[in-house]
Amino acid sequence: MHLIQKKPYTRKLLAALLTTFGSLAACEEPAPEPPADATADTPPIVESTCGDTGRLAGSLSGAINVQLDWPDDDLRCESMPRPDSAGIRLRFSGEINAERLAIIVALPTLDAGATGEGFESNVTITVEDSGRFFSTPNLDTCWTDIATNAPFPDEADLFNVVGSLSCVGPLGEINGDAYIDVRDLQFSGVATWSKK
Repeated sequence: MHLIQKKPYTRKLLAALLTTFGSLAACEEPAPEPPADATADTPPIVESTCGDTGRLAGSLSGAINVQLDWPDDDLRCESMPRPDSAGIRLRFSGEINAERLAIIVALPTLDAGATGEGFESNVTITVEDSGRFFSTPNLDTCWTDIATNAPFPDEADLFNVVGSLSCVGPLGEINGDAYIDVRDLQFSGVATWSKK
């Protein structure tokens, strides 16, 4: 009598075990791990800040002696309207000997879309994070010829500005005695006259 009472529990246990093993057998094998080289980090895509047309080339001498030739991939382009919306500032920066150099060309009489020769210019060169600044003393030292000043397709507020800058005198160091001579600076950058 005792054994007969236990048989229903034995049958239930057996049925539960069969169901469990059947479910496990039906499970697929886990996917194999991908090879190590398939998951290697890929370098991020660097988006151009110069409209894919950026370039800055020329020579600096004096406190900084270097022949610059920054293509779009090595260049960062920025711009900002000057105070009271009088012209524009174009900023170019790139790496030189493990330091970041920034060149700012201020064009107080340049308007959106304008081209021509002899735009008066102020130029400032900085070695970022060093506290070193070099700048023209006035608007009589440098001028810029603008060959292109046109909006990018589908970017009504963003202009591609292409030109060349010449200086007849050096950029003196602020709070120092050094100087930099700028020779035949060719550039292609971006400008926006919007204050957004």
